[in-house]
Amino acid sequence: MKIGITFDLKSAAAPGQPDDAQEEFDSPQTVEGIAAVLRSMGHEPIPLGNGRDFLARVLASPPDLVFNFAEGQGVSRSREARVPAVLEMLGIPHTGPDPLTAATTLDKDCARRLVASHGGLVPWGMVAIPGEPLPGRVPRYPVIVKPAWEGSSKGIRGKCVVDDEADLLRALDERRDQRQPLLVEEYIAGEELTVGVIGNAPPRVIGSLRVVPLRDEPRFVYSLEVKRDFAARVRYEAPPALPAEHLRAVDAAALLAYKALGCRDVARIDYRLRDGVPYFLEANPLPGLNAETGDLVILARLNGMPYEELIRGIVEAALARWAGA
Repeated sequence: MKIGITFDLKSAAAPGQPDDAQEEFDSPQTVEGIAAVLRSMGHEPIPLGNGRDFLARVLASPPDLVFNFAEGQGVSRSREARVPAVLEMLGIPHTGPDPLTAATTLDKDCARRLVASHGGLVPWGMVAIPGEPLPGRVPRYPVIVKPAWEGSSKGIRGKCVVDDEADLLRALDERRDQRQPLLVEEYIAGEELTVGVIGNAPPRVIGSLRVVPLRDEPRFVYSLEVKRDFAARVRYEAPPALPAEHLRAVDAAALLAYKALGCRDVARIDYRLRDGVPYFLEANPLPGLNAETGDLVILARLNGMPYEELIRGIVEAALARWAGA
């Protein structure tokens, strides 16, 4: 079977770009790691890239399946939906989310609202536009300020947790260069957890991971600075050393969110656990798959699932889903 691989590679930053503009993009080593697993399964991997190159290649020689982890250029909240939309239009099967799920999960507020509508618990939040009046009153502080349409902790750095309206307005003003709305969300003091989910009908939790700060940080945030220096800043604990009933609550919440958001084949879902209660933060249906640094890959490995088994599981879930479509 010919399996195309869609992706965005990191390159030299364009003038005026923030230094985290390509934080979600991948390296050739990540692409080759996935290709190696596909070859071991007996498939022929075909690099497709993204953008115009992807369009030309997929039109010239449509693959049997596409392994999609392309993030998309720019700051549009629909950038992750472009590849799934093209593939859906052309009738080409692919791994991962459809266009609606890809767009909904990138827009953090949309994702929160959808999860809440299905009974999931989310922190209080509102969307603010830098330079405009606040759309409402903040009922309680502290709050965290983060871009509404980003992943990989882009824009979550420095002083993003604030204690009063003056600090909030200052934080919003400092983030004008994000070129998108900002989510103002209650800061949940608690355990930072991420959950890996794989498969369909039914999906299953492959494990959870707790991010434990190595420094004394009363208001720990899994920020961009922390992720870039993760070996010195945090310890990854999997399975988390937490009460079994708390872990069961997180697993159940993750499966609810996975279904509510329409995730397919794989997703990584982030929570804050306070007093045993999981609060949904965001879902990533295109999780990073770097063999050394990807949170989902680390989570899987620490829970007994090697890299090859993870990639194979994603492909097999997609093939089974398309066969039954």
